[in-house]
Amino acid sequence: MVDRGASALSLPDDWPAHPDPILALNRMGSFDWDLDTGQFRMDARAHEIFDLRPDEYDGDPVSLGVRVPPGEGIRLDEAVAQAIKDGSENYGAYFRLRRRDGTLRWTHTQGYIRRDDTGRPRRIVGIIRDATDELGDLAARDDEPALDDARRAQTNEQTNVVQLTTAALAHARTVQDVIDVLKDTHGLTHLGATSLVMGLVEAGRIRLIAEGPEGSFVPGTLVTRIDEPYPMSEVVRTLTPRFIESPEEFAGGYPMLWSYLTDLEITSAAYLPLIVQARPIGAMGLLYSDRRGFTPEERNILVALGSSIAQSLQRAMFYEQEKDIAQGLQQAMLPRTIPSVPGADVAVRYRAATIGGSLGRDIGGDWYDLIPLPGGRVGAVIGDVQGHDTHAAAVMGQLRIVLRAYAAEGHPPATVMARASVFLHELDTDRFATCLYAEADLSTGVVQMVRAGHIDPLLRAPDGTCRRVSVAGGLPLGLSAEFGSLDYPVATVELDPGHTLLLCTDGLVEQPGADLDDGMRALAAMIAAGPADVRKLADLLIDVAEERGGDDDVALLLLRRRSPDAPQAGNRLQQHVAPGDPEALTMARHMILAAVRAWGSRDRSDEIELVADELITNALMHTEGAAIVTLRALTGGDRRLRVEVEDSSSALPRRREAGVSGVSGRGLLLVDLLADAWGVEARGGGKCVWCEFVVRETRRREGS
Repeated sequence: MVDRGASALSLPDDWPAHPDPILALNRMGSFDWDLDTGQFRMDARAHEIFDLRPDEYDGDPVSLGVRVPPGEGIRLDEAVAQAIKDGSENYGAYFRLRRRDGTLRWTHTQGYIRRDDTGRPRRIVGIIRDATDELGDLAARDDEPALDDARRAQTNEQTNVVQLTTAALAHARTVQDVIDVLKDTHGLTHLGATSLVMGLVEAGRIRLIAEGPEGSFVPGTLVTRIDEPYPMSEVVRTLTPRFIESPEEFAGGYPMLWSYLTDLEITSAAYLPLIVQARPIGAMGLLYSDRRGFTPEERNILVALGSSIAQSLQRAMFYEQEKDIAQGLQQAMLPRTIPSVPGADVAVRYRAATIGGSLGRDIGGDWYDLIPLPGGRVGAVIGDVQGHDTHAAAVMGQLRIVLRAYAAEGHPPATVMARASVFLHELDTDRFATCLYAEADLSTGVVQMVRAGHIDPLLRAPDGTCRRVSVAGGLPLGLSAEFGSLDYPVATVELDPGHTLLLCTDGLVEQPGADLDDGMRALAAMIAAGPADVRKLADLLIDVAEERGGDDDVALLLLRRRSPDAPQAGNRLQQHVAPGDPEALTMARHMILAAVRAWGSRDRSDEIELVADELITNALMHTEGAAIVTLRALTGGDRRLRVEVEDSSSALPRRREAGVSGVSGRGLLLVDLLADAWGVEARGGGKCVWCEFVVRETRRREGS
């Protein structure tokens, strides 16, 4: 059998909401049964079928007993009661009624159960039609039809197959799942059918999604109009099953179709409309090669199977629509593009969850983000919001934006995490989230990380060895604010050139039957054996996650620091200056003067030395800790010399008026006047004040 994928469908706008014209054209009556009052109202055609004049019927279904034999009435009551009990949306049955002249006529009814918001059945609306011609000589049988033992055993077997198939359909989530259930060797083939043909109504046409056996495709039938002369089109138009009981009947009724089926030795067929809430969503055909004719019991079985399949298809189409919406929402919440980062190679991947055995949507709250920061730094985020639904995706999107905003404001990593936790706690949600935030200075390789209930990152060396980086963490976002524990320890790691940092969610690590530590070791071994290129490594990891499946989504981010020959790299010197240590201060001044001259920037040496001295003095005077002085020569574009002074205070420097005789207050004024650019950046629990000077090469001129 050749199958074609099916997407979520919708009925055409011009399809009638109430199929009265269709009923009239096909000589069908309708009824409306109010289960609260017990009133059973029928239209004029239904009165004709029951052979009752309006003045002979008072709206009480018990009154129909004059036309429905007791045995048939019991069967009908049982069918309706079972449909109500098991939560079905509809039911169908063949039964006989006795007209006023005493003759028995076959009748078919199909009802649609309307329930309220609590699931309680309130109304049944349906159709009824005369089926005597359809069933032929079977109409003359007695009130209790007798089947021979072989026929009865076959009917019982088919009933069991329908029950098993219905149970399997309850677990089908997509349209393709429904098709797979019906193709299963324990499914419709046990009903004796040679093959299955199925189509769904889409924009006033029928689109095939299962074509029957290979080689049986009829050209021009992949998409057909509902008014074309095909059996599936007919059952959709009439809302009535079509049972074809012989090759002669098939050839006479559908000659164009039959010409393509002669080699398949088809002897009979059953075409069923797939109806939900009185509206057709598709049609199904069962083709047989070893039987002729259908008994009323077999027809009832197939009609019941069609009702079950229709309900499953509707659930599948709703699921696929919700899945498309949910995945679209999640993709909108994730970064559309990842910015290029000078000095690093970056790869990100996301894999949606595969939740087996439930109607949950394949969506989660995992996310990644990469945030460019001033001074050649970059922030990397990985996180996981609790839950697998659209609410988790919505919370994830808000958290991602908030984390990006706090990081871009210059807050240190611990503050970024604490503020995000407060935000989530104040949000109108009961969800929490785990998160890991890493802020990397790609010029120095220093990475500062904070962890909120998330799994540790991994670090791969250029030689392929991979290890787990232990990061002391705090509570998940949302919970830390709720319990008043907003402290997030900052861990520091050196990311040397060629090293790769991997951040991921637990969906990449956790496996059934294995603990987290075993999963981390297995992941580290996989990374160690994987390719050095971050994109190829990311593809490998996500492919493994895809093959493994699982009920959790996966997000991962890889950041590899490039080799020192990258364009932005340059010389770097650093000096630690403790408070109250004049010797260290003198050494820092000598380091700056020597470096400026050695790097060919003598013409600006006085300005650089004055500004650097001012920044160091401010750090020692206005903070309680030490100062770290860093001097860098930056290349690429203009040649620049950068001075950084880092301290442990988060208080930002501000300009003050010095006054006529004041001895302080002129520091930032000098920095602003002498430096070509300057600014302040958050660094861990403190800050870094930096300035840059554009310099020109003077070494060669001085040596001439």
